[in-house]
Amino acid sequence: MKRQPAIFVSHGSPTLPLENGPAVDFLRGLGPALGRPEAILVVSAHWDTPHPAVSGAPRPETIYDFYGFPPALYRLRYPAPGAPELAERVAGLLEANGLRARVDPARGLDHGAWTPLYLMYPEADVPATQLSIQWREGPAHHVRLGEALRPLRGEGVLIFASGGATHNLRELSQQRGNPAPQQWTVEFNEWLADALAARRVDDLVDYRQRAPHAVRNHPTDEHLIPVFVALGAGDEGGTTTRLHSSIESGVISMDAYRFD
Repeated sequence: MKRQPAIFVSHGSPTLPLENGPAVDFLRGLGPALGRPEAILVVSAHWDTPHPAVSGAPRPETIYDFYGFPPALYRLRYPAPGAPELAERVAGLLEANGLRARVDPARGLDHGAWTPLYLMYPEADVPATQLSIQWREGPAHHVRLGEALRPLRGEGVLIFASGGATHNLRELSQQRGNPAPQQWTVEFNEWLADALAARRVDDLVDYRQRAPHAVRNHPTDEHLIPVFVALGAGDEGGTTTRLHSSIESGVISMDAYRFD
């Protein structure tokens, strides 16, 4: 069984599957480049619970957790089979590592999960389940969560963390019509890339104090939190690869990383 990496992608707008551009092209090529895993465990910024929860739904619904977008977006479906056995395995690993967990029997795939998967695996034939975050618990909690999940990679499971390398929607609304990357976004983006490449875990966990313009790029933690799960799921002493880098609308980084 092929050992899988842990991946972090920036999922951008819910309209991602309807768009064109560098990030869309990257995601369309990412699935073929990775190959077909046995299953996918998605950690999305858009499912937050007090304690870890994982979906045991046999047929996860496509969740439209947004409003005001083009009608064509609501006609899209991502009918991937669920992975109930994987959900139980995930809950067991977390519990064994002192992390309270439960299986949610009905949770579907939110747009942080299905919009990138729609581009990566358009046949929707890879079993997928989703694990929640607890963003108020902070980065260190999610590194620990990723470490608990690390054995799944040897079982053919792709750990797929989906969020945003930068995420400030207020700044985005102010940048309409100005696509030039903003310096404060670029500086944070490069700091993040350097820290991940060097696996500077202490700096990353304390990024709000140590990274340039951290709070401006992330007024709240939730969209960066998934990267800490992927980081923790990487091997000790392993490598980090920056798979993609682009900035949309001046302030939204679409960067992606692989952790081996």
